[in-house]
This record gives sequence, structure tokens and C-alpha cells, in this order.
Amino acid sequence: MPTQTRVVSPAFPYEFVRLEDGTKVRPPADWELLPPGDAMLTRRVKAAGPTWTVEEQRGRKRFSRGVWAPAATIAAERAAVEAERARPEYTRQLDAGRRRRAEAEAAYVDEFAAAVRTFLAFAPRYAELAKSLAAAVAAHATPVGSGTVARTKRIDVEQRAEAALIAWMRHQTTGYDDMQIARVKGRRREVRAELAKGSRALLARYRAGDPVDEAVCPLRAALARVDAPTEG
Repeated sequence: MPTQTRVVSPAFPYEFVRLEDGTKVRPPADWELLPPGDAMLTRRVKAAGPTWTVEEQRGRKRFSRGVWAPAATIAAERAAVEAERARPEYTRQLDAGRRRRAEAEAAYVDEFAAAVRTFLAFAPRYAELAKSLAAAVAAHATPVGSGTVARTKRIDVEQRAEAALIAWMRHQTTGYDDMQIARVKGRRREVRAELAKGSRALLARYRAGDPVDEAVCPLRAALARVDAPTEG
């Protein structure tokens, strides 16, 4: 069993784990738990094998709780990783990687904001409003790790832009966040659909170039809140 690489679940006390069949066991005496957090070291230890990866299921998500592996393997791989990270070339590679990711993210933010503006298709008289709205939606939706629809790859960027805009308006221009919605299957979806109709109707007025009273427009009020300086 110790030579078999496997996925296990955490058990109490922490020095025990549960196997796939629910059996509670203690890892071999010469093993230790490598905590999560260092992806490079974890990959190296797993590649060296054997390992027991500890994963905990919570709802629909699985969370890593570390990797059990021979203590000698962890020590050797940690020393190798530390030596590699100490090399000047490694630092240069890291810096270059960060620059590439930053440039890619900046390009995506621009692409996403452009997609939002395309979807808005406001009349020329509202071009500046469209630009401000697109920037606000992009700033909210595109940060890495935000978990918003803008970060998914399952749909194209045009669909992401539309979904992110409607979601932003739902939270910023309606009372959705304070609503007491009955815990009935499908009811929240119905409420969102109803609010989306109102949002789309407001957008349609700006597309058509109709006069909109700025003093009572929830969209302009939301943008004013976003642009308002925060107190230090």
C-alpha cells in the first residue's frame, strides 16, 4: 500500500487519512505531510512518487490538504527547488513570466471592454457613457480569481461580455442584493430574468438615443458610485 500513489481524504486526528473505501489508516512512519501552497515543490514530490494526495470534498468543490510522501523525498526535492530558485536565471524567468501574464491580462481587459461596448451599441450621443460603463464592468469582472463569467472559457468573449454586463447591472442598478427571495427551486432564476428585462429595456433606450433623465437613471447613479473617491 505505501508504494501505491493514491488520493485520500483527511481524517481525525490529522496524522490519519481515509482511503477510497473509507478505511482509516496512518501513513508510513517515514512519511510526512507536505502542506499545500508551493505548487512547484508539490509537483516535484508527486513526480518522484509515491504519494498520497489529501483532498477534502466540500459541496461541489475539492480542496487540497497537502501531500503525504516519504520525508526523504520531500527533503531532497525541497533542496533541489531551493537551489533552482537561488539561481539568477530563475529570477529572470519569473520576471519575464510575470510581464507576459501582465501584458496578456491587460490585453484581455481591453478586449473584454471592447466586447461590452459592442454589445451596448449606444447611440453616438451616449458614447462616453458606454465607454465608462464598459470600463466599470471590465474592472469588476476581469480580475484573475474573481470567479465571474468573464473568466470562463466555455463561451466566447461576446457572450461573456453580455452576461457580465447584465450581472453588473443586476447588482448595481437594482435591489437584488437586498431582496428576500423565497427558497423555492427556480425562483431566484425567475427574479434574475425579471430584473434582466428591466436592465435590457434601459439599455434599449440608450441604444435608440432616447432622452433619459440623468437624475433618476439607475445606471448613471451606479457609475457615479463606482467613480466616487473613497475616503482614506
